[in-house]
Amino acid sequence: MKIGLFIPCYVDVVYPQVGVATYKLLKHLGLDVDYPLNQTCCGQPMANAGFEQKAVPLAEKFEDKFKGFDYIVAPSVSCTAFVKLNYPRLLKGRHECTTSSKIMDVVEFLHDVVKVNQPLGKFPHKVSLHNSCHGVRELGLSSPSEENVPKFNKIKDLLQLVEGIEVVEPERPDECCGFGGMFSVEETAISAQMGKDKVERHIQTGAEYVTGPDCSCLMHMAGVAKKQGLKMEFMHAVEIMAAGL
Repeated sequence: MKIGLFIPCYVDVVYPQVGVATYKLLKHLGLDVDYPLNQTCCGQPMANAGFEQKAVPLAEKFEDKFKGFDYIVAPSVSCTAFVKLNYPRLLKGRHECTTSSKIMDVVEFLHDVVKVNQPLGKFPHKVSLHNSCHGVRELGLSSPSEENVPKFNKIKDLLQLVEGIEVVEPERPDECCGFGGMFSVEETAISAQMGKDKVERHIQTGAEYVTGPDCSCLMHMAGVAKKQGLKMEFMHAVEIMAAGL
């Protein structure tokens, strides 16, 4: 099983430690992982801003870079969902899209494909779990509250394999934090208020850290917390799983 590691641009530039932790964790589990050089953005920012045609060359380059792998794994639910759901349409009439069926968020991959059940890292802290919207409603990492289905959470399942951790969830566990990419730019006041509400709910859990599967949501909430002078740390779920390995 050959795995191509995709590190999205904002992770590479702003949170490189998340990319390192992802690679470290996959190698720790004995997996065959390669990081193709000269990766670029998947095209999500352009498409979300209304410039889909500018995303097409990036989709074509992504296809070329990752076509030879059995799985493509990324520590970002939003980028993963963009490739999975939008590439077939963007590339229609140009060539067959092969990557959309191979790409998986790292949490989804570890839970559903590798089926990890062994102890992971060590993190003796109380952690509040943030369920990012793309993960809940497009990748199925956890159960959406608006659907009448049995409750599940793949992120929580994996975090509970970490030694010493206490995982809690806030009130309204799958409510949006207000980031949403272009939404936070175009509807700043609403986005900021949603972020404040979400951060307050995480604080009410008594947790020391907030974690989740997408750095963009964590970045938004960290910014809100910093502006309010709140003492709370934010870490990607993979960083916690790889802690101490």
